[in-house]
Amino acid sequence: MSGLLRGIARMRTAPALRGSTITQRANIATRPAKDSVGPAETVIGLAVFSLTILGPSGWVLANLESYKNKNGAQSE
Repeated sequence: MSGLLRGIARMRTAPALRGSTITQRANIATRPAKDSVGPAETVIGLAVFSLTILGPSGWVLANLESYKNKNGAQSE
C-alpha cells in the first residue's frame, strides 16, 4: 500500500520538478504614453490618493475620545 502511495505522489510531483512547459511573456509597452500627464492632473491624483488613505485614519484619531466611551453620543 505504501508503494502505491509513493508512486502516486511521485507522479503528481514529477511535473512540478520538471518545470513548466509554457513560457509566459509579460506585456510591456516600450513606447512612451500617448498623452502626457500634466502637473494639475498629478496634483489632483496625489490629493485623492492621500485623502483616500489618510482620511479615515484621521477621522478615527480625531474622534478617539468618543470611541473610548461606551456610548459614543455622550462625550464629556
